[in-house]
Amino acid sequence: MSRPALTYRLGVRLAETAAPLAARFDPKLARGLAGRRGLTERLAAWARGHRDPRRPLVWVHAPSVGEGLQAKPVLETLRAEHPDWQLAYSFFSPSAERLASNLPVDVTDYLPFDRPRDVALALDALRPAALVFSKLDVWPELTLAAARRGVKLGLISATVSPESSRLRWPALQWGRPAYAALDRVGAISAEDARRLERLGARPGAIEVTGDTRYDSVAERAERLDRAREPFARLAAARRGAGGGPFTIVAGSTWPPDEAVVLAAFADFLGQVPRARLILAPHEPNPDHLARIAQRVVALRLPRPVRLSQLERPDPGPVIVVDRVGVLADLYALSDAAYVGGGYHREGLHSVLEPAVFGVPVVFGPAWRMSREAGLLLERGGAVALPADGRHPLLAQWLVWHHDPASRRAAGEAAKHIVEEGRGAAERTTALVAALAGSGPRG
Repeated sequence: MSRPALTYRLGVRLAETAAPLAARFDPKLARGLAGRRGLTERLAAWARGHRDPRRPLVWVHAPSVGEGLQAKPVLETLRAEHPDWQLAYSFFSPSAERLASNLPVDVTDYLPFDRPRDVALALDALRPAALVFSKLDVWPELTLAAARRGVKLGLISATVSPESSRLRWPALQWGRPAYAALDRVGAISAEDARRLERLGARPGAIEVTGDTRYDSVAERAERLDRAREPFARLAAARRGAGGGPFTIVAGSTWPPDEAVVLAAFADFLGQVPRARLILAPHEPNPDHLARIAQRVVALRLPRPVRLSQLERPDPGPVIVVDRVGVLADLYALSDAAYVGGGYHREGLHSVLEPAVFGVPVVFGPAWRMSREAGLLLERGGAVALPADGRHPLLAQWLVWHHDPASRRAAGEAAKHIVEEGRGAAERTTALVAALAGSGPRG
């Protein structure tokens, strides 16, 4: 099939019609719609001024931050090894804007809506030699249009949860031609490779290359500057008398996570007065921060201090992170970590970020879409909570506080998983470079 199914195109048209109305009630969707206004014109303007048709261009797409972190080490290596190539990067979610702005690429912007005209205009502007998707989001209209033009197609750090909706109708029917069009697929594991075949990917196109996120989090951890703020100020308290407070970092949380974490921390603080919670919400907008403060006060905890207003090393037991981009480093301060998303429809966020520092992890019950969460549970580096998680979370924190040896053992198990996963970035970069350097399709 050289074009998407009619039912897929009708579905896209319906979503396009409904999006402006839905955006009135969803600020994130509204940001995404606003960011796409004038998108194809921006790409065309960049191409007129900067696109050199004598140089191969690799277009990498990653939907959000997690997938972007998978693409990051590949883009960095491509830039170093092939400085004559041009690199383009697109994303879907507004949360990825900041990451995209810091990548070593020539042009970055939102992914166009998956409709024929927008896709054609983007391909006209970029004229890629290769189009590479990170993790799983292979858009049928874009993929098949690129294939018709002879663009080489790839998928990297590819993983498919056994519970993925893509394995069911109608997504399975809509996506099959696009997955079948892929020239090279780098799967995270052999199990993922088999599920990718069910999606439509050709067995001969698939190889197991691993997950580049392991390299990404390990390299970031190695570059951590412990002397810079706010890290240094927060770390100072840990060098005080008695070794400082028992520190819990709860990252990428949503309100359902916070309901469990804050209630459990109120109980924990009653038994461990020298405890500290650093809470980093996934979306630190003013409304969300205000709701967190209200919940903290309702639990009779001391009023939280925002990270941007931190003035002394020991500000109180609850610190709320009101900026993005620092969470991965803050995990280095923690004795125990809670990773958000396990009580939210968005799904679990990165458990590798705390694991790389040898920190044991706790998360909510909706973790099965995360392969690395399953590995941590299997090796004893993490604990999953039930639906009513307040008291189990308190109990686990108390165990790790009173038994440092068990906490260190869990943390070392988590860190070992990250170390085992390294090397995927090198293999994946080789796959992408081969795509871009192999010329157009025959």
